[in-house]
Amino acid sequence: MQHASSGAPYPNPLLPGFNPDPSVVRVEGTYYIVTSTFEYLPGLPVYRSTDFTEWEQIGNIGVRPQQLQLTDVPTGTGVWAPTIRHRDGVFYVIVTVPRGRGCVVFTATDPAGPWSEGTVLEGLNGIDPDLAWDQDGTAYVTFSGLLLEGPDLGKHLGIQQVRVDLETGKLLEEPRSIWSGSGLMFPEAPHLYRRGQYWYLLIAEGGTERGHGVSIARGPSPEGPFEPCPANPFLTARSTTRPIQNTGHGDLIEGPDGQTLLVLLGVRPGGGTRAFSPLGRETFVTRVEWVDDWPVAEPVQLATRPSISDTVSFDNALDHRWLAVRRLPQEIAAVADGELRITADGSTMDDLRPAFVGRRQLTIAVESRTTADVSNGTGGLAVRYDEDHHYEIEATTLGGSTQVVARATIPGLRQEWRGELPAGPVTLHLDARRPSSAEFGTEMMTSDHVELWAEADGQEVRLARVDGRYLSAETAASFTGRVIGLYATEGTVSFRGFEASGSDS
Repeated sequence: MQHASSGAPYPNPLLPGFNPDPSVVRVEGTYYIVTSTFEYLPGLPVYRSTDFTEWEQIGNIGVRPQQLQLTDVPTGTGVWAPTIRHRDGVFYVIVTVPRGRGCVVFTATDPAGPWSEGTVLEGLNGIDPDLAWDQDGTAYVTFSGLLLEGPDLGKHLGIQQVRVDLETGKLLEEPRSIWSGSGLMFPEAPHLYRRGQYWYLLIAEGGTERGHGVSIARGPSPEGPFEPCPANPFLTARSTTRPIQNTGHGDLIEGPDGQTLLVLLGVRPGGGTRAFSPLGRETFVTRVEWVDDWPVAEPVQLATRPSISDTVSFDNALDHRWLAVRRLPQEIAAVADGELRITADGSTMDDLRPAFVGRRQLTIAVESRTTADVSNGTGGLAVRYDEDHHYEIEATTLGGSTQVVARATIPGLRQEWRGELPAGPVTLHLDARRPSSAEFGTEMMTSDHVELWAEADGQEVRLARVDGRYLSAETAASFTGRVIGLYATEGTVSFRGFEASGSDS
């Protein structure tokens, strides 16, 4: 990735595309971030940096299906809000997997993996767990008391805490409620730190939409009692014109220059009223000063990279960045002879487990393409938010020619456009473009438009230009983001290369 295009100290977004709920740890001058992945596998990407500017994905934690158990999780559940920490040479990631394994703690000595099978904390009923230790080595799990099971399903008990045995997964006491925030809805995403004479309890509240914010309290011990900061929420973008909205779900860390940094999620809404965020929740960073032992955060600044190019040749095995839905990419796709071959299993892009492998869309404006051999099957190039929100360009061989279909699917509606090209390899294009008009009207109100077209043997067919707002965080509301990738619905489709390049500047 390239450097930021403004004078900001770090690029923002720090991790572009679908990377919500970030947690960060520093170990011997190297930083590691993990983010949420919901119904996608492999789960829980691990990113590494030594300068907080250039980030590399070095692996994933959930690389075996039994670690997370996502096969049948409903959309919007799955892998929620991890916390990464390090102690005595061991990395820990604690995470909740609603409708999957529950609250799980994974360990590794190398953050690139392999990671353990995970220890389930039996009986912990809540989300967004944090892990901290006191001076005596007692492990505390602090979490958001949103009940996910039982007769009080959906009830919120505020921020709760429990001492745990990390070896056995046993809770050593009944969970205790320790703070309810400053009165905004959904107190969640707690993180507990020792700094100077105080223990600090950082949380998110206000909901993960436009009212999102970061609040903090402090106390004499990890158990409190906690005194709230008088400036809570001490960071929020609500009711502002800032280009980054929904800022919250933060984690504090000491930066390379010794200054405190707050890593957090946010969105980049577009359109005339800045109403639609096509990439979903991304990872951002801002600086924090300490005044009278309370944090004072700078507004989150936009500092996009000049361009991002994601070019893949299928000369080697699939790398860490490929995703599939509720199963691993290797279950449905294989690399051979410089091609990626996907074999259909009767599913389509409408299904919970499509024969689809993809990569996060990293820029709002993007041009993506692949060349497909559809002589033995039907498939194409798609952008997915979930099974109800997806656009695709699809090809198949029929009667000595290549039949091409562009398709747009949103809840309750589907539209198709058809064309024909010469038989043989077909290059499929899926391009997202910002609105072209600055005049007030319908054209400027959306985030982007998605163009679907194809070419073969010197001919091209341009089939559709569809509104991108329906594949956004606000419309699809699936907690994830856009994933662009390759799929098959019949037979076996072979893909030669994949490219997605774009710019936000």
